Amino acid sequence: MTTPGLVEPLPPGFLNRFGRGLRDWVPAVLVFVLGILFWEALVRGLEIQNFLLPAPSDIVETLWVERDQLWTAASITFREALGGWIIGCSLGFLAALVLARWRLLSTALMPYAVAAGAIPIVAFAPITNNWFGVTGLTSKVVIAAVLCFFPVMVNTLKGLTSVPASAIELMHSYAAGEFTILRRVRLPNALPYVFTGLKVGTVLAMIGAIVGDYFGGASGSLGVQIQRWTGIFAFEEAWAGIVVASVIGILFYGSVALAERRVMAWHPSLRGGRPE
Repeated sequence: MTTPGLVEPLPPGFLNRFGRGLRDWVPAVLVFVLGILFWEALVRGLEIQNFLLPAPSDIVETLWVERDQLWTAASITFREALGGWIIGCSLGFLAALVLARWRLLSTALMPYAVAAGAIPIVAFAPITNNWFGVTGLTSKVVIAAVLCFFPVMVNTLKGLTSVPASAIELMHSYAAGEFTILRRVRLPNALPYVFTGLKVGTVLAMIGAIVGDYFGGASGSLGVQIQRWTGIFAFEEAWAGIVVASVIGILFYGSVALAERRVMAWHPSLRGGRPE
């Protein structure tokens, strides 16, 4: 019970977590600020033309002036990336469950999965556009899904199959079935691997959606707009589009990383490697 007039003490470990978070972010923010200042000074000092490299201040101004158009384009591209991420990650997770259960099937199919994952996106994008339509969202969702499928499948399969043999033997000694072992042992062990694949998938989904737009997409999508701007030498607008794509990718990645911290708060890797 808290005594009236007294401030309730902070939760145990709060200051440690806050300090670790601050130490993680300060170097990245410092490098970012110094990089922007150096970029601005370089462009102004050497009088570099905008078509070669616009100054950050010009890009920021363009972000504000063209905010409505950029927001519309970003929303279209993010829907493509998010749809592909959800589909690709879900299928990758389910495929890993099947391959982990039947190891012989995994041995037979894994070389083909690796070969399919090595296909360059610039070669695959025109094919999906031909299959699912050039101007619609479906072909870009498929591209993003294909790119997300393989990292999630490979990482999840690694997590499901890297359980210590002693843990499996212990579960068998309690007469646990395969489903119980999967739920109690394999899935908790695989969670760090799964989230690694999910985070990698956020970046690949954005790349897939934007690159797919370069081969034909919705007229207002971000990739199409960047291509159009570079074609008419509107390089401030093109760089503004690139910045927007980067910000979306960072926020997308950060949301999955935040979910990881919530879901896996019990894991030592997210608690500084020691109990708090």
